[in-house]
Amino acid sequence: MKKSRGRTGRKRRRKHLQSFMDGVNCSHKLEYIKLKKWLKDRGFEDSNLRPAEFWDTGRGLMTTKALQAGDLIISLPEKCLLTTGTVLSSCLGEYIMKWKPPVSPLIALCTFLIAEKHAGEKSLWKPYLDVLPKRYTCPVCLEHDVVSLLPEPLRKKAQEQRTTVHELYMSSRAFFSSLQPLFAENTGTIFNYSALEWAWCTINTRTIYMKHSQRECFSLEPDVYALAPYLDLLNHSSNVQVKAAFNEQTRSYEIRTNSQCKKYEEVFICYGPHDNQRLLLEYGFVAMDNPHSSVYVSSDTLLKYFPPLDKQRNAKLSILKDHDFLENLTFGWDGPSWRLLTALKLLSLGADEFTCWRRTLLGDVISARNEQQTLNITAKICHFLIEETQHVLLQISQLKRNKENLKKHLALVEALRLEDLKILQKSAEILCNLNVATT
Repeated sequence: MKKSRGRTGRKRRRKHLQSFMDGVNCSHKLEYIKLKKWLKDRGFEDSNLRPAEFWDTGRGLMTTKALQAGDLIISLPEKCLLTTGTVLSSCLGEYIMKWKPPVSPLIALCTFLIAEKHAGEKSLWKPYLDVLPKRYTCPVCLEHDVVSLLPEPLRKKAQEQRTTVHELYMSSRAFFSSLQPLFAENTGTIFNYSALEWAWCTINTRTIYMKHSQRECFSLEPDVYALAPYLDLLNHSSNVQVKAAFNEQTRSYEIRTNSQCKKYEEVFICYGPHDNQRLLLEYGFVAMDNPHSSVYVSSDTLLKYFPPLDKQRNAKLSILKDHDFLENLTFGWDGPSWRLLTALKLLSLGADEFTCWRRTLLGDVISARNEQQTLNITAKICHFLIEETQHVLLQISQLKRNKENLKKHLALVEALRLEDLKILQKSAEILCNLNVATT
């Protein structure tokens, strides 16, 4: 009999599997040693959190002791935080204060990140910059071929995000040029579009919310950003709850957990009750089995299933638009949303039922015919979206074979679409059961 089949072999396999599940401690890596020393010099002491690589979430923080509800996860001193105050205290400060019209807090932070990254070894923030991602997976960074595979509502927001960053770059070029006295190299080379895109993604994906008092040298946009080294290694989970805020007494940004966490497990925080489309748009990742996930139904898809010759069609659309019932129509893990069903009920009203539209919006049952037609059309939309999602998944599979350079980005969209497919299949099952119950 092979030794590996005995008790010792089983224990060894369990230990190996547990180690793989828990994550691999990375605190011995030089970049983390330098970061911890840099943070210690600024007053940060921590003995419980370790940087680690996890098989499902990638880089994160593990705890070396069991955490109970109410325990402090991390307390990061104000000196460690990168804010607009940090920027104004740097050599950029005088240029920002005299520039008119005033730059936004966001541009001030972007400018600082780009300048410090360019400074290399001379940057006081180098230990932090060295652990920041070199590239991001927010939609603004995705190739056109990948963006075209996103669900329609997210695709539109991705294009809006790209436009926002491009406009931000174009409107800031004159300010960047004004910084030339600070640099030997041409500012056009340093503050190029890809540099701004990287800095914008860093701030958009990694900052904590921290309100600062309004300063005259900045535009009126809210100054609510703070980059938090080490703390920003904490990953998101929708299954945990935390309390996070700046403590005025300790002058530190603190996070306390409302959940338990076992020794050597990954410590999570919650970025908010976001669905996967929002997580991908804002943070560049997708969470599997996300309870907040939804599949959105566009108004164009909605109208495919209603006769264009319906005399009350335009009036119905006008009502839905006026009462904000053409947006946020979704399928979720528990089936079609109330908003989606209500919109479809109103569109399904017969000519003799149209005067009851107010009751429809309040959730009243108008007739058995209206209820049945609504269920039938909802099921058709659900099956259409299932077929569309399966078609896109096939396209992704083919592209992954042909375009090696896009594999990582394609895998991200694939994960989103697979989650959508699970939701739609669950919704189809729920609708089938509802149809059986009503016939």
